[in-house]
Amino acid sequence: MQFGSVPTVGVDALSAEAFLLDVREDDEWEAGHAEGALHIPMSEFVARYGELTEKAPEGDKIYVLCRVGGRSAQVAQYLVQQGIDAVNVAGGMQAWEAAGRPVSDGKGGTGTVI
Repeated sequence: MQFGSVPTVGVDALSAEAFLLDVREDDEWEAGHAEGALHIPMSEFVARYGELTEKAPEGDKIYVLCRVGGRSAQVAQYLVQQGIDAVNVAGGMQAWEAAGRPVSDGKGGTGTVI
């Protein structure tokens, strides 16, 4: 793998069973997120890395999301360097919402992507 190149997929490539990691900050997550995603903000990621290794299904791809794809690309690259099969989701939660995928506020209502 070349430095700076990160495996990337579009939202349309994600199955309902895909393991999602959302690296947006708390206020972004609370406004709206993909139901079932694991939330670890990028600013806390290295300190909370163990949460990911505990919760991610062994051997499965980890699809990393942020708002548009910049932060998630950095985290995906870090994970690949750790030997984890991680993929950046192009367009992030904005593409998720635009594709008509559900966005949850975590309280049973419809969320928004900020």
